[in-house]
Amino acid sequence: MFAYIARRLLLMIPTIFGILLISFVIVQFAPGGPVERILAQLQGTDTGATAHFGGGGEIGAGNTGDFGSKYRGAQGLDPKFIAELEKQFGFDKPAYERFFLMIKNYATFQFGRSYFRDVPVLQLIKEKLPVSISLGLWMTLLSYAISIPLGIKKAVSDGSRFDIWTSAVIITGYAIPSFLFAILLIVLFCGGSFWQIFPLRGLTSENFDQLSLPGKVADYLWHITLPVTSMTLGAFATSTFLTKNSFLDEIRKQYVLTARMKGLSERRVLYGHVFRNAMMIVVAGFPGAFIAAFLGGSLLIETIFSLDGLGLLSFESIVNRDYPVVFANLYIMALLGLVVNLLADLTYMWIDPRIDFSTREV
Repeated sequence: MFAYIARRLLLMIPTIFGILLISFVIVQFAPGGPVERILAQLQGTDTGATAHFGGGGEIGAGNTGDFGSKYRGAQGLDPKFIAELEKQFGFDKPAYERFFLMIKNYATFQFGRSYFRDVPVLQLIKEKLPVSISLGLWMTLLSYAISIPLGIKKAVSDGSRFDIWTSAVIITGYAIPSFLFAILLIVLFCGGSFWQIFPLRGLTSENFDQLSLPGKVADYLWHITLPVTSMTLGAFATSTFLTKNSFLDEIRKQYVLTARMKGLSERRVLYGHVFRNAMMIVVAGFPGAFIAAFLGGSLLIETIFSLDGLGLLSFESIVNRDYPVVFANLYIMALLGLVVNLLADLTYMWIDPRIDFSTREV
């Protein structure tokens, strides 16, 4: 097993390298950039994400001397000023040199400084990470806490009235986007047209540091209730039906019939024999559910509830062409995804000891 873990860890290196390389190459041809955004701000024509340039990508361009054809908005500006801007953002070096310098720094988690916030990128990520982890973790745990027992109940009562009406409710919830649930919950419970029960913004109150430990826990749960609820309402449909179908498949197998013929109770058959085998495929979906919620599922929710998390930071960084933040987020997300998938494989072994990693090929 240790040899398998070592192989998986070593395999992460070329995987992350490939992800960063492809993303870096794509960025070379993406319109706009930090230099052009500075020029647009100087000219009063900054349009954020819609800013673009003509005549080639600024990231991969060298010092040609013809700055007017290289950056939109550079006409009439001193070429030395443009050269200083390129040097400030590191664009005076060839693209391949900047890429390998980035890889060298990222290997030691040195992400540099944000172009437009002028603070270390790692500090920014540390500030935003707890919010995204809170949303992703609570949503995943809550959705699995609902979907697993519900899926088992639906499998046991397959075709019954309970199974039919719960399926209709789950499918309806799955079809409605989470941000619509969020808006509905705000209208109902955040002082819209009905009740003022929950706060509208933030993960904690302004006096959070002055509260006692139980008060801090209660305040945190008070703020996180609506965002997590809006994300969870449409998130447990897939895992519920996956659990149901997995249990149905196992219940129909011969070993279940044999266990029943031996006189074992239905509960012991279900949870002593079927559960371990049926949960294998459900566990396989846990990393994907968490990573999906962590990476992109919380972006709109963070915006609606004014939660300053990693998803919102990534979006704003892309809009502002803040490449150190963009690539640092990409690197951390990729690394986190690979680690979580490895942990999922190790969980297989914990659920089913018959799995032998020592003989498995990566």
